[in-house]
Amino acid sequence: MKVFKSVLVLSVLVLASTISTAQESTVLDGVYIKENTPNRRVTPYPSLREADVMWSKRIWREIDLKQKVNHPFYYPLKPSQGKKSLFDVIKDGVIKTGELTAYSVGDLGDDDQFTRELTPSEIIALMNDTVVNYTEDPDTGEMIEAKTVDQVSSEKITRYEIKEDWFFDKQRSVLDVRIIGICPKVKETDEFGEFKGYKRLFWIYFPEARYVFANVDVHNRFSDSERRTYEDIFWKRQFGSYIIKQSNEHDRFIAEYKVGLDALIEADKIKENIFNFEQDMWHY
Repeated sequence: MKVFKSVLVLSVLVLASTISTAQESTVLDGVYIKENTPNRRVTPYPSLREADVMWSKRIWREIDLKQKVNHPFYYPLKPSQGKKSLFDVIKDGVIKTGELTAYSVGDLGDDDQFTRELTPSEIIALMNDTVVNYTEDPDTGEMIEAKTVDQVSSEKITRYEIKEDWFFDKQRSVLDVRIIGICPKVKETDEFGEFKGYKRLFWIYFPEARYVFANVDVHNRFSDSERRTYEDIFWKRQFGSYIIKQSNEHDRFIAEYKVGLDALIEADKIKENIFNFEQDMWHY
């Protein structure tokens, strides 16, 4: 009887293995095996000493994924053909593989200095936000509180905030920039569904994320044969953004002292000052 049971269990395992093997397709979806992106290495930063930095300025930018140039960050909304949206890449790196570390934005949402790592339970809580809605009771006419769990998906991440340092390296005689952190932002509404603003979820240390971004394909609207990754987009600055803050003595965002068109003019003024600094270093 024991032998019969052993043979039966073995048969079931072999059958399951056969079914699993049969489900795995060996068909090549394309004309060649893609080997470049999975084996990509991160381009190392040039060596930099504090003594070589003769000028620096910290800048905060916002990337709006509604802009056409930023669509590679947003699409596809669901993983397809080896491609993922930027948020899916970050989420998988934080939750599934553990290759990325998520840092808290603080109780007020203003901590961007990577001071505290988030625990797995805190990350899951951020990804599954409890939303309170009020509906009218058809019998009494009173407003009833209803709580639902709203999962944060890539479709809801329409903006990113990045923190970067611009500096002049006198050793190489170049004005350079390095991204320090990136933060996904989700649209926030009140209990009546009215738009309140964009809430920061968590910060990712960008130098750590480069190793993950370098191995994820990004859609190229011009040619499918040109392999681009998220690392390429950030390295080559192939994205649209606008400045929302520069380091200042009051630690204020532009929106705190300028509004509307004046805020856009102030952002362009900061960008122009950085460009003019580099030009003023040379005499023609």
